[in-house]
Amino acid sequence: MSMSGKLRKSKVDPHRPFDPAIVREAKAIADRYQLVIWKEDGHYYGCGVELPNSFGDGKTIDACASLTREAFIYTVATLLEHGKKVPPPAIEEIRTEQINVRLTSREKLQLETTAGQKGFKGVSDYVRSAVLLGK
Repeated sequence: MSMSGKLRKSKVDPHRPFDPAIVREAKAIADRYQLVIWKEDGHYYGCGVELPNSFGDGKTIDACASLTREAFIYTVATLLEHGKKVPPPAIEEIRTEQINVRLTSREKLQLETTAGQKGFKGVSDYVRSAVLLGK
């Protein structure tokens, strides 16, 4: 079977406007997202902490922020419309990201032992506290 036969086609016409209720919901969510703006060659570019692949740009910081926030709204609206999970605002500090670190058996035992001795529930809490909080 060819790859094109495996792709599902969306039943939503991409050229039609979003339902206004979805846009309102998306705006309420996107307004809480953190914006990152940088200047390059005299032009401003922006993206989101929660949506690093949603971009905007502009000749001024305000123009860039406005266009980037608009991109957030339509990215979130698309996710909502398709029943996809919307990233929570970073300000809520919900732990959604995970990393995988390979250790030797001895390193794992050492981390578990040290975490327990220092009163942590597990290695994750210990590493998070030691590295991110500097404790």
